[in-house]
Amino acid sequence: MQVEKKITAKITFWFEQSILVAAQILLMAVILAMVIQLWIMFSSDILERVSSIDTVPELMKSVQTAFSGVLLIILGLELMETLRVYFRSHRVRLETILAVAIIAVGRHVINLDVEHMSGSALMGVAAVVLSLTGGYFLVRFKSAPSAD
Repeated sequence: MQVEKKITAKITFWFEQSILVAAQILLMAVILAMVIQLWIMFSSDILERVSSIDTVPELMKSVQTAFSGVLLIILGLELMETLRVYFRSHRVRLETILAVAIIAVGRHVINLDVEHMSGSALMGVAAVVLSLTGGYFLVRFKSAPSAD
C-alpha cells in the first residue's frame, strides 16, 4: 500500500512537471510568434501609415494599436513568470496574478472608445481598475518587510 502511494506520487509529480514544461514551451512559442508578427505589421505598415496620418485621432488609433500589441506581449511574459514561479515553488503568487489582470484590463482600457460608452460602463471599468490596483497595493503592502 505504501509502495503504491510512492509510485503514484512519483507519476503525478512527473506528469505535472511534463505539463508545466509543455505549457512553458507553448507560451514561449506564442510570445515569439507575437513579437515576430508585431514587427512584421509594424515594418510593413510604417510607410503607409506615416504618410496617411493627417489628424491626431488617426495618430491615436495607430499608437493604440501598437501599445495594445506590446501589452499583449507583456501579458504573455507575465504568464510565463507565473508558470516559472509555480514550477519552482508549486505556489501561485497572488501578486503576479493581479499584475497579469491589471495588464489585461489596461490593454482593453487603451482600446476603449470612451466617446461612445455609457457612463455606467465607464464606472464599471473604473471599478475594475480600482479594485485590481487596490488589491495589488494591499498584497504588496502586506508582503513588504516592516521597517521595525
